Amino acid sequence: MLALITNLGLKSHKDKSEPNIDSFATIVEYDLPLSFENKLVEVPESQINSEQNVEELQQLINSHNINQKIYNFQKFGPVTNATLLITIQVHNRITNLKHLISSFKEAWGISKAMLIFSHDIYDASINQIIQEIDFCMVMQIFYPYSIQTHPNLFPGNDPHDCPRNASQEYAKSINCTNYESPDVYKHYREAKFTQMKHHWWWKLNRIFDQLRATRKHEGILLLIEEDYYLSKDFIHILRLLQMQIEQLCPTCNFISLGNYKSSPNMFNKNAIDVKMWTPNNYNMGMAFNRTTWNQIKKCTKYFCDYDDYNYDFSLENVNKNCLEDKLLTAIVVGSRVHHVGDCGVHHHKEKCNIDNIVKDLKEKLENSKRWLYPKALKIRKFSDIQEHKKLSLFGGWGDARDRSLCRNMTLEYSEVFVK
Repeated sequence: MLALITNLGLKSHKDKSEPNIDSFATIVEYDLPLSFENKLVEVPESQINSEQNVEELQQLINSHNINQKIYNFQKFGPVTNATLLITIQVHNRITNLKHLISSFKEAWGISKAMLIFSHDIYDASINQIIQEIDFCMVMQIFYPYSIQTHPNLFPGNDPHDCPRNASQEYAKSINCTNYESPDVYKHYREAKFTQMKHHWWWKLNRIFDQLRATRKHEGILLLIEEDYYLSKDFIHILRLLQMQIEQLCPTCNFISLGNYKSSPNMFNKNAIDVKMWTPNNYNMGMAFNRTTWNQIKKCTKYFCDYDDYNYDFSLENVNKNCLEDKLLTAIVVGSRVHHVGDCGVHHHKEKCNIDNIVKDLKEKLENSKRWLYPKALKIRKFSDIQEHKKLSLFGGWGDARDRSLCRNMTLEYSEVFVK
């Protein structure tokens, strides 16, 4: 098994103050983006409901995706193998996004990273917030098969599709489009849920294999979501793992910068746990490189045909039933990625104030700041034993069209692909 990361020559740090960052890597060969400074015309949100303007929106998104503009490239470019790629999956939670960006801004080493925001909604207000980032390279990519761009047809909400709770007998009697494809629980697809898994898979294919600036990148990709908040030293921890991985866990091929069992007072552990990856606890702040991606991609069918709308449980199916080299994960004990999204799609709290949640978290992080920027990491626990528990299966992914669309995202890129 290949190690997760090779030593890129990034030096260790002598104290716990914010250290200097060095970059030692050859430049990745790629074609320059078609535009650095041209401002693409925004479509007002209030005008995207008519069929005509949905078509205009599709054309605009297609233009963005072809253009592949890198903001701040002239100040922070070029992209090298030492550039940390960070992708953020964005929906529409602007307040969460603002807090996430503020945590990026305060992070050590962020000027040597590139943030790739992947959107399933085109929103002028969100675009403005992102395009005002001035502390690192930034790119926006837009999932082209969203509910917003396909409001009345698959993969959005087609009025001819079967109601979620319709029996198959009733569905057949009304001849709805997908009556032959209920999920394992006899329910029919819901676009708002299937979109999340589609978007996640499209994003990885797009970044690793299609974008001009990243398709030859040999470094690591860190996966972040809009409802996360990061500690100031999260990049330092990643770089430290880069330097120590051969010593600590040469067979590790996955990193989890966050875990749900952690709390800020665990920063003083300065340790990692090594375990087989599972989605329940280690799906936050995942990071891996092209070697691992290529292995996952070979198992596309196990991801795309698995009857679960959750990308992480689908990845678990890939890991357990397809990968020869299982996902052995270096888990940061003192979590550097924090989930603050108690207002999201899976949460139904009546009172949900993200500002108060972040304020409380920042106070806890401030009280733990003396433990940031450790000089070295150690292993606390090690287990490379695969758990033999039954796989979770949440359904929602029985429709043959979803499975086909998902598989086709892994085909070689062409301009036809981003309609």
